[in-house]
Amino acid sequence: MTTTAKKIQPRESRFHQLLQDQVRNELTASQQYLAVAVWFDNEDLPRLAAHFYRQSVEERNHAMMIVQYLMDNDIKVAIPSIEEVRNDFTETRELVALALEQEREVTQEIVTLAKAARDEGDYLGEQFLQWFLKEQVEEVSQMSTLLAVVDRSNGNLFDVENFLAREAVGDEGTDPTAPPAAGGAL
Repeated sequence: MTTTAKKIQPRESRFHQLLQDQVRNELTASQQYLAVAVWFDNEDLPRLAAHFYRQSVEERNHAMMIVQYLMDNDIKVAIPSIEEVRNDFTETRELVALALEQEREVTQEIVTLAKAARDEGDYLGEQFLQWFLKEQVEEVSQMSTLLAVVDRSNGNLFDVENFLAREAVGDEGTDPTAPPAAGGAL
């Protein structure tokens, strides 16, 4: 008589649905940062462009971390289409303020995810989100600082460029505590 190990079937939950939705949110954020980076690139502001190109990749990686978590937990993943992104801007402050607002929204989304995991008793999901909560504190702080620098520059974008060159904002390197990304982090 042979015994076959039974695979634990994951239950569908609100938390899992919110994770699926967050994949869309992260990919949309990635594309929005890409649009911002291209705008800065077209304005010959290479440090601001590079900063937002990196942000775009980071948001893509966040989406793929969630995808990997879902796959690791035998939850079917559907890669979603993204929301419309904004491409028309007039001045630097507008773009950085948009980025800060986007990070604040993502923070609320992650908090909602953590609450759903806790409410459903999904301890693995709650633990998975701890890194994202820490990351969002960093992201909001970084964008708040960048907006303050833009405001203090009084329109002299070379001061902002120099700040980014000097401080390397948002370029802390690889975080060994980050969850793995499906396909590998870029």
